[in-house]
Amino acid sequence: MKTYKIISLSLLVFGLIACENEPLEDLRSRAAPPEPPVFEEFTQGDADFSTYVAIGNSLTAGFSDGTLYKIAQENSTPAILAERFATLANGGEFTQPLMNDNIGGLLAGGNPLPGFGPRLVFDGSGPVPLPSLVGSASPTTDILANNPTGPFNNLGVPGAKSFHLLAPSYGDFNGVVATPPTANPFFVRMASSPSTTVIADAIAQQPSFISLWIGNNDVLGYALSGGDGSNPITPMDGPPGVGFEQTYGAIVQSLVGNLPNLQAVVGNIPNVTSIPHFTTVPHNPLDPSNPDFAEQIPLLNQVFGGINQVFTALGETDRIIEFSTQMANPLVIHDENLTDLSAQIAGALEQSPEFVALVQSFGLPESAVPQVAQLLGATYGQARQATGNDLFVLPSSSIIGNVNADRVAALVGQGIPQQLAGQFSAEGITLPLEDKWVLLPEEQEDIAVATSQFNQVISSTAAANGFALLDANFLLDQIALGNVESNDLILASSLVTGGAFSLDGVHPTSRGYALIANEMMKAIDATYGTNFEASGNLVDISTFNTNYSAGLTN
Repeated sequence: MKTYKIISLSLLVFGLIACENEPLEDLRSRAAPPEPPVFEEFTQGDADFSTYVAIGNSLTAGFSDGTLYKIAQENSTPAILAERFATLANGGEFTQPLMNDNIGGLLAGGNPLPGFGPRLVFDGSGPVPLPSLVGSASPTTDILANNPTGPFNNLGVPGAKSFHLLAPSYGDFNGVVATPPTANPFFVRMASSPSTTVIADAIAQQPSFISLWIGNNDVLGYALSGGDGSNPITPMDGPPGVGFEQTYGAIVQSLVGNLPNLQAVVGNIPNVTSIPHFTTVPHNPLDPSNPDFAEQIPLLNQVFGGINQVFTALGETDRIIEFSTQMANPLVIHDENLTDLSAQIAGALEQSPEFVALVQSFGLPESAVPQVAQLLGATYGQARQATGNDLFVLPSSSIIGNVNADRVAALVGQGIPQQLAGQFSAEGITLPLEDKWVLLPEEQEDIAVATSQFNQVISSTAAANGFALLDANFLLDQIALGNVESNDLILASSLVTGGAFSLDGVHPTSRGYALIANEMMKAIDATYGTNFEASGNLVDISTFNTNYSAGLTN
């Protein structure tokens, strides 16, 4: 039984003809041209934008396409807001810790910093790292050699969770290389001192107006890891630095306690499971029209036949694994919520004459039957085929259908022949996908509950302090539904073609950040009496890019 890679991201980007989303059908052109809008004169209301500081994580920094790079920072939401504040009101200078290039990625003492590589670009089929198209592209931003000089008005720190804003030494390089890490290389670049905190550096500038958008990573980290336990959701309860509620309260209290008359717009947490990172890879990508997969289906169904008999006998028919020759087939996944039937499967297979014959057909002696039965029991004891309720992280597209080399080596080490080891190591087919690749319904519910609780904290804190509130949760849900129209464009959440999300499937494009800036200005209008919207001074999102050329490196 051969195994082949049978899915690629190019199969997931349907009907792709360009990187820009097309304007809406202009049926109105058939009728009389509309009257031009009449706008009010701009008024600043009660807002004081004289010193604006943005606090948050990657969504504040302008992170896009899997990294931070210069042109994306220049088109970050805070940069767009600062331009409007300075042009129309009393806004002052806005300084950002710009990267050295449009390649992205970080160095430390001339060496690449693991996990911080160059940006993603579009190769015509899907996202790929920039060096795969531009071989000479390599990072030039060195956190130990060429950090810019602050203070910085944009204190968005990619990767930061709520409690990191209060963490001393979050910008100390020694913490970056510690195990586990206690510092963030992006904050190393902007911290006023190794021992400072993000909030302390914000307060030191005595801002009159801030934007605070934090908490996304408190649930996103768990989601990106497939809920495998390596990056848990921040608990709701606990003291500052531990529980979200008291941490968020301490952040705001520290700001308002040190900044009299502070004004702010705060953002809540989006429903992260609606972003393309979790909605692009289908649960049933195994195509029987692909001859490399189709020829394996009879043997696959024979192998799983005996296991399915066990499932049926135990009343676990929803766990039956069967492949169709007529329709798209679901992936096989590991589900830790299922009762472990390893022992029952192994015991039943050892007693099955059909299984004994199958093992012998692989060229193994009858004495190998118990070992192979134990192998299958351990592999499929908590396995099932995926359903439409399961979500798959975007990187899973690169491994589905591939033979897992580590699994093969482990089986060979147990005395399983190389060929048979390979046959039982095809990701998502004969080897159930690990938890890190899949968000199960129970894990999605954990995310939904935490997001709802955290957003209640954010909204109540905003109301108690008279701050404007960006309902990012509602906005991103509308984008996911394709219901957001601006400047004759519809923004959707589909990868590459939707216009709102960059190639990492998590962070917005420059156009998406412009849309968020407009929504923040609308919230400021409602709270502080400005009229950015009524005066026609929102930004035109059509003037902002979705994807940037691979040739843009400097």
